[in-house]
Amino acid sequence: MLAAALIAAALGVGAPAAIHDEVVGRSVRGVPIRAAIVGERTAPRTVLVLACVHGDEPAGIAVTRRLRRADPPTGTALWLVDRANPDGCRAGTRRNARGVDLNRNAPWRWRPIGPPSSPFHAGPHPRSEPETRALLRLVRRVRPAITIWYHQHAALVDDSGGDRRIERRYAQLAGLPFRRYGDLPGVFTGWQNHAFPRSTAFVVELPGGSLSPRAARRHANAVLTLAREG
Repeated sequence: MLAAALIAAALGVGAPAAIHDEVVGRSVRGVPIRAAIVGERTAPRTVLVLACVHGDEPAGIAVTRRLRRADPPTGTALWLVDRANPDGCRAGTRRNARGVDLNRNAPWRWRPIGPPSSPFHAGPHPRSEPETRALLRLVRRVRPAITIWYHQHAALVDDSGGDRRIERRYAQLAGLPFRRYGDLPGVFTGWQNHAFPRSTAFVVELPGGSLSPRAARRHANAVLTLAREG
């Protein structure tokens, strides 16, 4: 136990909290979408962090993996989804196995985007994809106070329509600019901030390529700081 604490200190995180693993849905090809819960499953406050929504944007996995070793604040649980789009992550493609951009498939201001060959194809109707439905169910179930969706490659924190104080704070901690990336249809953050106005969901656009261990640590620490500050 002492050795684990010393390792955690060297990594810049606290002593590891209890970790539970849960299947929250399945992909088109039946691959489980897994959430790791760090802290007490019944904690009154949750922070949800998701990576690899687009399969060719996997850098956020380094942050969710690092957060598995974190010690969240008392009364807060971290829900961590490494691969929100497991089929796309395996194939290294933006869209899911049916060629749908999941981040255009949410029900907020959805509109058809096509043709189906388009990298931004929104699907035949909102919620058409099993991954989308699984992620919407997860949000409704855990009602996160803060949700962070990792994307690439713009290197910024998006003004996503939630609490700008929280979004700006993350940008400051991560050393990224804070600005509006675009008013896009069918995105998860738009749906969340509309459906749950007392919570905040926002996009962090990481730079292209892999995150260095130092950058992953900086982003993980930013998540934990927001979890502590509320």
